[in-house]
Amino acid sequence: MTPHVLDHAFALPLARSAVFPFFSNAENLELLTPGELHFKILTPTPIAMKTGARIDYQIRLFGFPLNWRTEITLWNPPYEFIDTQLKGPYALWVHHHTFEERGAKATLLRDRVTYRLPLEPLGRLGLPLVRRELERIFRFRQEAVARHFGVARGHLLAGLDILDGASVGNSSRHDAE
Repeated sequence: MTPHVLDHAFALPLARSAVFPFFSNAENLELLTPGELHFKILTPTPIAMKTGARIDYQIRLFGFPLNWRTEITLWNPPYEFIDTQLKGPYALWVHHHTFEERGAKATLLRDRVTYRLPLEPLGRLGLPLVRRELERIFRFRQEAVARHFGVARGHLLAGLDILDGASVGNSSRHDAE
């Protein structure tokens, strides 16, 4: 089955050197996750972020606890990192985080998630719900980052694309199914 792709990007009016350290601390994931998911890191902290680091989490989806394990499969500070699900709710989950400098005092943060739902093709029935939930989570994440850095909402440049098997362009759009 063709994987689904979520591409979310926004810019902060801050240098990459001020932004990347926040994302390199796995403990900040709790701040970036909506409270109703009851996100909890199970791996003892602090976690040394590097290629090969494994992190265990627990979330609650629709009231059910789910354990999730990811591995940092690429660690290239302060430019990018990738976390890949080893165990969890998706058949595939690869989350590529990039941090691009835009001038001396701005950073474009891009999250590109490639995922497949479990139990394909039956799992595709849940795709509309999963898409909406991922959109909501990544919007929450963007607002949480802005709050953390004290950036007013009007000072963010934002975009959200959800695509299936296609490259992401500059405009926001949803794939048709």
